[in-house]
Amino acid sequence: MTSTPPPSSLDPEIAARLKRGTDGLVPAVAQQYDTGEVLMLGWMDDEALHRTLTTGRCTYWSRSRQEYWVKGDTSGHVQHVKSVSLDCDADTVLVRVDQVGAACHTGDRTCFDADVLLKDAGTGPGTTDSGVPAGDQ
Repeated sequence: MTSTPPPSSLDPEIAARLKRGTDGLVPAVAQQYDTGEVLMLGWMDDEALHRTLTTGRCTYWSRSRQEYWVKGDTSGHVQHVKSVSLDCDADTVLVRVDQVGAACHTGDRTCFDADVLLKDAGTGPGTTDSGVPAGDQ
């Protein structure tokens, strides 16, 4: 037996395009609108996406707490929505925002600041001055 997602106010045309995971969620990448800086990854269901599109504030689904949360309601680190896009497969949402304060719950500007696994990899031997691998120009 297949369960159906709870009712949502999301535009049915948008809902029909979304490719959700088995849990009904899609990853939502938050990006600083003017610099392109990737801030964080959250999860949205249809209702969270509807709220994000209609309120101008990012709303996510907390997988651990099993509830909606609006970024900044408790921390003050608000994400003001500038644009929302689907990727080419319609399985990931890109939310371009104006981030106020830290995006990460740890207090870092982004969730990707603290644990860099590889830095500036495109500047070593075998690359051009632009960082493009030789032969890929």
